[in-house]
Amino acid sequence: MSESSKSTSTAASGGGRGQVMEVTGGVQIQQSRGLPDFLQSVNLKYVKLGYHYLMTNLLAVCLVPFMSIIVVQASQMKHDDLYQLWLHLRYNLVSVIICSIILAFGSTVFFMTRPASVYLLDFSCYRPPTHLQVQFRSFIEHSRLTGDFNESSLEFQRKILERSGLGEETVVPEAMHSIPPRPSMQAAREEAEQVMYGALDNLFVNTNVKPKDIGILIVNCSLFNPTPSLSAMIVNKYKLRGNIRSFNLGGMGCSAGVIAIDLAKDLLQVHRNTYAVVVSTENITQNWYFGNKKSMLIPNCLFRVGGAAVLLSNKTADRRRAKYKLVHVVRTHRGADDKAFRCVYQEQDEGGKTGVSLSKDLMSIAGDALKTNITILGPLVLPISEQLLFFATLMARKLLNVRIKPYIPDFNLAFEHFCIHAGGRAVIDELEKNLQLSREHVEASRMTLHRFGNTSSSSIWYELAYTEAKGRMKRGHRVWQIAFGSGFKCNSAVWKAMRNVKPSPKSPWLDCIDRYPVEIRA
Repeated sequence: MSESSKSTSTAASGGGRGQVMEVTGGVQIQQSRGLPDFLQSVNLKYVKLGYHYLMTNLLAVCLVPFMSIIVVQASQMKHDDLYQLWLHLRYNLVSVIICSIILAFGSTVFFMTRPASVYLLDFSCYRPPTHLQVQFRSFIEHSRLTGDFNESSLEFQRKILERSGLGEETVVPEAMHSIPPRPSMQAAREEAEQVMYGALDNLFVNTNVKPKDIGILIVNCSLFNPTPSLSAMIVNKYKLRGNIRSFNLGGMGCSAGVIAIDLAKDLLQVHRNTYAVVVSTENITQNWYFGNKKSMLIPNCLFRVGGAAVLLSNKTADRRRAKYKLVHVVRTHRGADDKAFRCVYQEQDEGGKTGVSLSKDLMSIAGDALKTNITILGPLVLPISEQLLFFATLMARKLLNVRIKPYIPDFNLAFEHFCIHAGGRAVIDELEKNLQLSREHVEASRMTLHRFGNTSSSSIWYELAYTEAKGRMKRGHRVWQIAFGSGFKCNSAVWKAMRNVKPSPKSPWLDCIDRYPVEIRA
């Protein structure tokens, strides 16, 4: 053994102490050691979990001694004590009656005016045909053959594809497979029909709900808004009733799916005993960019064909068969800020070609919007333990000027599942880092981006379908859907599972879930 080599062994001895024998250059030195440093050895994760459990059950902890005292006192009451209590109530009969009437009236008003519960019976995601899948090599070669892109633009798109997190099975519309491409109005209508009708057909079959029973219809598609509207196309296709309340949301970006859910929720509070259908999609055919401006080429590489149809109900009888209950919707709009307003912007380039430009400040703007959104959402969903820790840290920083790091609430205590809009790899990476999420928490988002690409407002539904297909959704689990969109907006929807949820028939993951998760190239 060389002079610089060391080895350390520990032997236990009486009284809870040990001996450390250090061998250095052949010389043995014995040193006594006291109790371990608990501040270093205690796993703070378990301390935090214990604190969380205590604060969550604080009311029960306080009530147990109180109820015990009442039970003890009641057990010691004699017959005369009970008789005296009866006489007291008898001689104060008027007071008892008035209190009973007030209690009954208050209970009636409460149950009559409280918001109706909104249930999600089922949802269906469109599964594109395999013959429309596009591999990276084919994508670049096809772009070259159109003659619209220079070598610099082609190389830029190749790099974006390789770093995007997309796989080789994503789908572009049929019109983009033609040479030259044919972005006509008719081709755009055909894409919309295939996606919307494909999702709705499956939804109606899975739920056994007749189209005539639908009282509310909401369609959101940001970039394709023909006349008649997309909602009118659905009314015509399925012969929906004449007094249906239909809405068509346009230009609201990738977060419009949550906006549509919020609108449906508000309508279901007013129109009782009815169904609402929300259709979330995007249309690529007429919105492909054929220029060479780098910031406008990125959507070509990320956006792919997809759509989802969601069936909601406010009927109490549907509680048993519902998959989820809507708990909260929180919407944040940063459009008053000019930089946020223009960070995702549809415009024409110098050559007059139309596309959607993505600002280099997009990630920081999205971060600010998310910060505002979770500041509002936090008190609604976080346990009291996390709120107290956050508040205490905030007071120490703001009032006492104590230099400590701001406390980041642990959203793992509020949600079991996260559906982060699959807008791109960078978005998912940043949320994983800043919200301190595990790889499994963001797995649904990463795999959706890999298998289906950025399907805009419907991506959060492909992610929820992934979680179901993996068999991870159990009764009582809470789901947080987070979506970002132009404007700039950050919107959240919170759902609670009503039962152990199984994947719906014809799930978009039906034929490939066993292959996931997959490793994504760095």
